[in-house]
Amino acid sequence: MQRVAVIATLKPDMAERARELVASGPPFDPDELGFERHHVYVSEVQVVFVFEGARVDALVRRLAEAGGGAHETFAAWEPLLQGLPELAHEAYFWERAPVAGSAAWGE
Repeated sequence: MQRVAVIATLKPDMAERARELVASGPPFDPDELGFERHHVYVSEVQVVFVFEGARVDALVRRLAEAGGGAHETFAAWEPLLQGLPELAHEAYFWERAPVAGSAAWGE
């Protein structure tokens, strides 16, 4: 499984609007495009989109091309962002190994 993040800087006072956009869900179908997981983190100054899946670079490229291009896919985000988003590739990942016979919290 590969992971990449798209990191974008928000214009001042746009964090609440960003949270509203996130609450309405992505402007694409992550399952249909082939992603395994998709997370979005919003701070007061940045938004981070994390994509996970096999061959995730190709999937993100496919997302940018979906629906005629990234402009259409992410048009609602353009007024909120300052500058161009950056692509960050995973440099480190850690996950606790499952313990035999125990259920995860909430299961």
